[in-house]
Amino acid sequence: MVEPHRRIILDALRERDRSVGDLVGLLGLAQPTVSKHLKALREAGLVTVRPQAQRRYYRLRPEPLRELDAWLEPYRRAWAERLDALGRHLDAEHESEEGTR
Repeated sequence: MVEPHRRIILDALRERDRSVGDLVGLLGLAQPTVSKHLKALREAGLVTVRPQAQRRYYRLRPEPLRELDAWLEPYRRAWAERLDALGRHLDAEHESEEGTR
């Protein structure tokens, strides 16, 4: 999901359910454009919609994001280990440079 407006929508829905009008005001985009983004998020299973009178309220579905987070965890650990090793290497180089001065 590269589209930055969709990320903003997900962040806004993390706080609370929102109507299309709320999201239009937040994003500063035309209503049809916001609806297009919401449709894509709905099709991806990331949001649900609840009609209430004349409005439609959108809610974040955290389950797919939890699945993604669980899938990414081993990669995070691997990168953390590599970055820690790089930090140790740079610290050792810095200490050896100071020792030669």
